[in-house]
Amino acid sequence: MPDFISQWLNQNDIFTVMTLLEYWNGLVTTVHLVFLSLLIGLVIALPLAILRTVRNPFVSGPIWVFTYLFRGTPLLIQLYIIYYGIAQIPGIQETFWWNVFREPFYPALLAFTLNTAAYTTEIIRGAIIATPVGEIEAAKAYGMSWMLRMRRIILPNAARRAVQAYSNEVIFMLHASAIASVVTMVDLTGAARNIYARTYAPFDAFIFVALIYLMLTFILVFVFRKLENHLLRHQRPVNS
Repeated sequence: MPDFISQWLNQNDIFTVMTLLEYWNGLVTTVHLVFLSLLIGLVIALPLAILRTVRNPFVSGPIWVFTYLFRGTPLLIQLYIIYYGIAQIPGIQETFWWNVFREPFYPALLAFTLNTAAYTTEIIRGAIIATPVGEIEAAKAYGMSWMLRMRRIILPNAARRAVQAYSNEVIFMLHASAIASVVTMVDLTGAARNIYARTYAPFDAFIFVALIYLMLTFILVFVFRKLENHLLRHQRPVNS
């Protein structure tokens, strides 16, 4: 960083080179946490959503219990249970798992992943069962197997219907990631809290973080709007 910028930044107590570096590290941690939890949660949710549509209660029942539990309890409580509960498992501190879960990032990642997987499962399931019966019957008439129907007809159509609801889930997870700071994670909110504790300037610290969250939300909205337009391009009227 040029010297004149460093000198200009160091003229105040809030936005110095060191505090901006803290905000940057918090931003990287937040993006890392949200991206990994959404990616892993989506990978988990897709097969669960398909199995959730199966009429056999022994298959769909446990998935319903999973989604009901994680959608019916606050994410903060789930984070507390995982973060503090794992340490209470007998013998875990003598295993390699303790080296993983002693850091706050991985319990937070597990809680966020399970939570978003539950919501995403229901989003995809709703999009799957909304597939018009006529399209499924036509696919059967062509002799398509269940797997082929799912791959060529049901899932592509479900993706178009689910993208808007899933974009809301992504934005919700971005905003919900702020609670990760309660388990000593230094994400964006954690960085702002640390800076506030040193400077006693809550408005400057937290408003700056709010602006960063607004910027990230705007980027997500823009990306999903482009994705939605791409998936629904066949519905646009043809120019004469």
